[in-house]
Amino acid sequence: LTKPLGSLGRLEALAAQLCAIQGTVSPRLSAPHALVFAGDHGIARRGVSAYPPEVTAQMVANFVRGGAAISVLARREGFSLTVVDAGVDAHIAPDPRLIDAKVRRGTRDFGFESAMTPAECREALARAERIVDGIAARGCNTLVLGEMGIGNTASAAVLMHGLTGLALPDCVGRGTGLDDRGLARKVELLSAACARCAPPGEPLDLLTEFGGYEIAMLVGAARAAARARMVVLVDGFTVTVAVLLASRMAPELLGYCVFGHCSAERAHRALLQIMQVQPVLDLDMRLGEGSGAALALCVLRAALALYSDMATFEQAGVSERSA
Repeated sequence: LTKPLGSLGRLEALAAQLCAIQGTVSPRLSAPHALVFAGDHGIARRGVSAYPPEVTAQMVANFVRGGAAISVLARREGFSLTVVDAGVDAHIAPDPRLIDAKVRRGTRDFGFESAMTPAECREALARAERIVDGIAARGCNTLVLGEMGIGNTASAAVLMHGLTGLALPDCVGRGTGLDDRGLARKVELLSAACARCAPPGEPLDLLTEFGGYEIAMLVGAARAAARARMVVLVDGFTVTVAVLLASRMAPELLGYCVFGHCSAERAHRALLQIMQVQPVLDLDMRLGEGSGAALALCVLRAALALYSDMATFEQAGVSERSA
């Protein structure tokens, strides 16, 4: 191509990764589809978020109406968007843009008991895998993973602590915007939960004890997407934790993942470093919904266009370097 070797930086690495994922020198991003998994958390009722639990259901309605950030990005960039009710603690009216995969109306409060039963955890994984298998069968090879769930950064923090061994306070962030007092309370509540039950070493046991239904479905979705050789665009902190957990069961999964961005949630940067992966973007975002991953899709499209459409030195009649 008509450029100095390596001059397109990470765009070249991204194009090479897509070639490897698809096993071709002519990769394509076909029918990109964003899945936003939504679920409520029992521990959210005790103030681990700046917002009340009912916001989860309200935001699901906003996604369906097209008023959320990910909805705007889907329209602008021309990819499909489906919201999955994994465990919202409310009845959500049927809609073509919504999949009702509800396992239960919210998890239990893991400060007092396991968030879900082993059977519920397995069911959440299976339902997500079936959803992704269906999307893949319709020609999609590019999946954007997002989430919505008040309190899910609390769940993700304990999961990160259990998966990495990093001190719990270093895994806990402000989520939707907690002040210093709220952050201290969040650390206190999560520390008490870990004192009740030390985080299990087995990934599925850890997920059952402290996870959320939407997090379990993210795990299942990532596993199914990798099996289908799909490009998996990973969003922020909660999605990254889910992908790390999934990779403990299927290490090859990480090769299919493009980490969309480094969020402003303070543990996310540490998590990406532990995983030894480099995000595409770093925009100080902390919205969730798949929004950062969706923006990274734009960069992936540009990387492929440059790789596919730039002229070679011979085609352009440009002299190559002499040495």
